[in-house]
Amino acid sequence: MRQIKQFVVFGLGRFGQSVATSLAESDYEVMVVDQSEEKVQEMSTIVTQAVQADATDQETLKALGIRNFDVAIVAIGKDIQSSIMTTLLLKELNVPYVVAKASTDSHKRVLEKLGADRIISPEQDMGQRLANNLIAGNIIDYIQLSHDYSIMEIAILPEWSGQSIAELDIRAKYGINIIAIERNKEILVTPGPSYILQEGDFIVIVGNNKSIQELEAKRYE
Repeated sequence: MRQIKQFVVFGLGRFGQSVATSLAESDYEVMVVDQSEEKVQEMSTIVTQAVQADATDQETLKALGIRNFDVAIVAIGKDIQSSIMTTLLLKELNVPYVVAKASTDSHKRVLEKLGADRIISPEQDMGQRLANNLIAGNIIDYIQLSHDYSIMEIAILPEWSGQSIAELDIRAKYGINIIAIERNKEILVTPGPSYILQEGDFIVIVGNNKSIQELEAKRYE
C-alpha cells in the first residue's frame, strides 16, 4: 500500500483547524481551503499551503490539483449544502479517500449516499468514546495539554512485560514520563523505578506529541 503523504482539509472551523494542525505537526503535507481570508492567513504559517477558494466549484478543485491528494477531509460544519456539494465533487474527481464531518443524522445519511469513505460526528463520537472508557474502567484516554504536549493512556508494549521502569529507561529513549499505571482497574500514581510492568498493564504518559506518536507507532512495527 502506498504511504499516505498528502492531505487537503476543507473548512477551517475549530475541527478543521485542529485536524490540519495535527497533521502538519506530524510532518505530513497539508493544504487547507476556506473562503475566509482571515482563517487562511492564520493557517498559512502552519500548513504546507493555505488557499482562499470556493470548494463547491469543480473547476477550482481541478485547478488546485485535488486529484493528487491521498485524503480529503471535508470539515465544513454549519453550511451543510457546501459540505454535501464538496463531498460530491471530491468523489466525482476520484479522490482516493474522503472523510466528511456530519452535523446531523440526516446530513450523515446524505454523505453516506454520496459515498464518503468515512463520516465523522465529533460530538457523538467523543460521547461514545467517553462512555466506552468509563464502562471499561479506563481512567484516561487522551488529553491535549497544548499544541506540543499531551497526556495519554496506552497499553504497554508486549516486550515491556517483566521489565522494570528503570530497565526500560522510557524517559531517555522516548522523551516521555510515566505518571501512573493501571493494573486490574487499580491505579498507582507516580510508580517508582523498580516497579515491574506486567502483561495487561496500561500506562499513563505525558510528553511531547511527536514522542508519543513515535511510541504508538512501535506497536505496529
